[in-house]
Amino acid sequence: MFIGLFLVWVLITWSVQPQELLTGAALVLVLTLFMRPVYPLLEGIRPGITPIFYMVVYIFIFIWQLILANIDVAKRVLSPSLPINPGIVKVKTGLKSPLAKVMLTSSITLTPGTLSLNVQDDEIFIHWIDVKGSDVESASKAIVAVFEQGLKGVVE
Repeated sequence: MFIGLFLVWVLITWSVQPQELLTGAALVLVLTLFMRPVYPLLEGIRPGITPIFYMVVYIFIFIWQLILANIDVAKRVLSPSLPINPGIVKVKTGLKSPLAKVMLTSSITLTPGTLSLNVQDDEIFIHWIDVKGSDVESASKAIVAVFEQGLKGVVE
């Protein structure tokens, strides 16, 4: 972690002056010491260039889902005659790492019409504005599947 952050410091400052390197090393050392409790969460990150590519793809997937969800909620607000069937559904995820689950539940919560409530092992409880079915498979396919596909390339 120290080496990676120090390299970022050098790239940002674009300087190899001794005072710049010393300042960067001190700041990065303090930062890495304060981040120690977060280290277990970061275990699922895959090293390399490929996860960066998948993260960019995931950002586009998320933005597209965000647009679709905003349009859906806007239609429901502007047309009160559209049915609203709110409820809590249980979905299953194939993601194993805590970081992947955090990213998944955050993406679900940031998407209008859904709200992540609780995570238990591979199950997530979600409040959904328009519950279309009560079975786990259909809810998982409708809410989680598209996000999972993008996240699998980023984290394990």
